[in-house]
Parts: sequence; C-alpha cells; structure tokens
Amino acid sequence: MNRYLLDGFAPVHEELTVFDLPVTGSVPEHLDGRYLRIGPNPATDPGEGYHWFLGEGMVHGVRLEGGRAQWYRNRYVRPRGDDFAPNTHVFEHAGRTLAVVEAGATPYELTDELDTVGPCDLGTVTGGYTAHPHEDPATGELHAISYSWTRGNLVDYSVVGTDGRVRHQVEIEVTGSPMIHDCALTENYVVVYDLPVTFDLGMAAGEVPRPLQATDRLIDQTLRTGAPSRLPYSWDADYPARIGLLPRDGGNADVRWFEIDQCYVFHTLNAYEQGTEVIVDVVRHDRMFATDFTGPNEGPAYLTRFTIDTAAGKVHEHRFDEHSQEFPRFDERLTGRRHRYGYAAGVVAAGVRTGDAVLKHDLVAGTSTERHLGPGREVSEFCFVPSSADAPEDSGVLMGYVFDPAAGTSDLVLLDAETLEDVAAVHLPGRVPAGFHGSWAPRP
Repeated sequence: MNRYLLDGFAPVHEELTVFDLPVTGSVPEHLDGRYLRIGPNPATDPGEGYHWFLGEGMVHGVRLEGGRAQWYRNRYVRPRGDDFAPNTHVFEHAGRTLAVVEAGATPYELTDELDTVGPCDLGTVTGGYTAHPHEDPATGELHAISYSWTRGNLVDYSVVGTDGRVRHQVEIEVTGSPMIHDCALTENYVVVYDLPVTFDLGMAAGEVPRPLQATDRLIDQTLRTGAPSRLPYSWDADYPARIGLLPRDGGNADVRWFEIDQCYVFHTLNAYEQGTEVIVDVVRHDRMFATDFTGPNEGPAYLTRFTIDTAAGKVHEHRFDEHSQEFPRFDERLTGRRHRYGYAAGVVAAGVRTGDAVLKHDLVAGTSTERHLGPGREVSEFCFVPSSADAPEDSGVLMGYVFDPAAGTSDLVLLDAETLEDVAAVHLPGRVPAGFHGSWAPRP
C-alpha cells in the first residue's frame, strides 16, 4: 500500500464547517484573520503509481478574531474541465485568496470561506505559475520562476503587480527541463535553481524511471512502490547543478550561472546581498526521486547556506546543523533582506514524514533550538506572524497544524516565536492530513 495514502497522509473526504472552536491557552487579541493551509487530498482511490504531489487540493482554514477561534472550514479546490486542482500553496494577494501549484497549472481563486471561485490567470501569465512566488515587502509585488515540461528548456520569470496582474515576464534558458519548485529573491536579483531533477520522458510513457534503467534495482523498486509514478520527474545523475542570478530588470542574456555540487532544493528560507556576495539559505537534499518515485524519500535534508561570491565566480556551501528538516519559514517582512532567524519542521523516518519537533535557527549565533510537542504527534509547516507591523524580527507567534494520532484529530498550535513555548491550541473537529504550505491572511 502506498505510504502517502496511510496514517497521517490519508485523505479526509468530509467537508466541515464548525463554529466557536475550543481553545487551550489564549489566542493573542491582535490576531485578526485566517490561517490557511493546503495539501493533496485524493477525492477517489488514485490507484497504483500514486505520487503524493498529485492529489487534488484541499484547503483547511481557521478564522481568528478577538481572542476567539470563530470557525474551521476544509474545502476541496474544485477544478474546471481538465484543470489540475492546485494543492501546494495558498495565500492572499491583491485582495484575492489564491491556491497555486507548479508545472504549468493555473492558479485558482477562493472565497474568504474557501469555496472555489475558479481559474485566475493573473491577467496575462503564460506557461502556468509556481507554487512559491515571493512578495517584495517594499513593493508588494510577487516575483516567481515558473516551469512546465511542455516548455522544454525555457522557464519564465514573472512579476505580478499590486493590482493582481502580470506586469513583467521574460523567458530564461536552462540546461534541460528541470523541476523548479522554488526560487529566491534579493534586492536586485531573482535566484534561479537549475538542478538535477528533470522531466523523464520514459516515465511519461510508462517506462522504467531513468535512475533504474540498466540496473539490478528494478525488481526491488517495483516491490517497494508498485507501478511507476505518474509524476514524470526523476534524478538525472548527468545533469549539472547550478544557481543563476537574474537581475530583476534583466533577461536571459543577463543571467549569471554558478556551478554547485549536485543536490536538490525544494524550499528556500531566504536570500540577501552582502557586498559582492549573495547569501542563499535553503533546505538541501543530496538527491531526489532517485530510488523512490512516490514522494520525497531519499534520506535527511539539512539547512544549508550557499554563499555566492560574484567577484570570484564561486559558491561556498555551509551546513548549519545536523537536524533533518523541511518546510523552512522566516519573517517575510525581511524577504530579500538580511534575516537572523528561521523556523522549520523536524523530519523523521528517513525523510518520509515530520515528527513532533519544531526547529528555530539563529543564523547569526549559529545555534538551533528544538521544541518537541509530544511523542507521536506530527507537526506541519509553521509560519511566522509578527506581533505588530513594526515588531522586531523574532517578536510574534508561529502557527501550524499538528496531528495527534492517539486522538485522531489535529490542532492549530500557536507558539511564541522567541521561546517556542505554548501560546494556544485551537482544537479542530477532525484531522488535517499531512500537506504542504500555508499562510496567515490578516483581515484588511
């Protein structure tokens, strides 16, 4: 049985609306908005070859106001026609709640109550969109790198203005047809990852994944994961790994590329410039989709800093600590600017699932703090919400869903960002399956 259909990954099928949720602790009075998170949630049996990334999207939201948890809702994103229901990130921009996914699919707009409005092409965006746009706090614009296997070795850099429409878009040439899950933003550059997880034409045709061709691992692999994955991307050991710096107002000819050791990056913490250096903090995987083709299960991943020396043309790599982790977040008021703190979910079981630990990194002191929320509990991504618009970087709360297998239900947990101590727990009426990304959407 596919691990991504079992236990904390298993889908839920009932859409709930529950008001006046019970709370342990005290929800801070200044929190006035919605915590939203999305993830894959197959509506029907997906059959053999199911990949975790391909389940239909379901959004889970909690409305907080006046120290109360007013409601919880979970809703499927309902696609039109042959559209793919976005399942990877949900956020608010230009007055819209948007659910997004990568690889050429169209964003979808949702209502404040999480019902589906329909496709939203952001005005003129071509080639689909991304799961990870980055908002410049100085301008309010969204910057993104988007890819699709239909585009070959071309990816798109786009800027969505505060009116919710694309105002700038250029094509960038990469080595082949890579999976580019995320990018990064600095004051003057967009950081582009060109890494060795690429479109696998044989997999698209139902053949053996590229890393298993002409090896003796095929029988063992078939026993482990069943039919070949329907997500046709795999590790390409011959593909060069590199990071590109694209000037925000530049084009393809202006990208400067820097070679790095082979690895894969799903998620950026943040990036910024420091003199002639560009600092990029990421969670680094040694490889991805090389032995398991149903989800990210290739061993531990670590918080890593790439220091790009633009004068020398070299990249220095530094691992911060030995905690395996994913879903890094930080104070997004500092997007593209120097940051000190980062937060992440601890990962266990060789990279298959999260454990009960929330991690906090002090990237100046070089220290990490680990907070365990209870044996058996499973954390998700925790996002940072400042205590006020002008509060210091570490003043605020972390919030995210936590699943308790013993109870069979989930909580929205709020932690003090500075100490990682409990602030409040909103008790939900059911389970939130293991999923992907979310955000705090304050009321305007």
